Amino acid sequence: MEVSLIFKIAAVGILVTILGQVLKHSGREEHAFLISLAGLVLALSWIVPYILDLFQSIQSLFAL
Repeated sequence: MEVSLIFKIAAVGILVTILGQVLKHSGREEHAFLISLAGLVLALSWIVPYILDLFQSIQSLFAL
């Protein structure tokens, strides 16, 4: 896993937090929820290939 991936996820988390707070204080809680959901989907789309590689490594390790 690359360190840059961790920094990307942290940056998305900070950005989502700031935008979510701004939107909640302006009374747009639905938009804040959608921003949070979009941030989660973005971070998961970056992590899923690494999880797949982990499962394949475990499968080959135990020869399943």
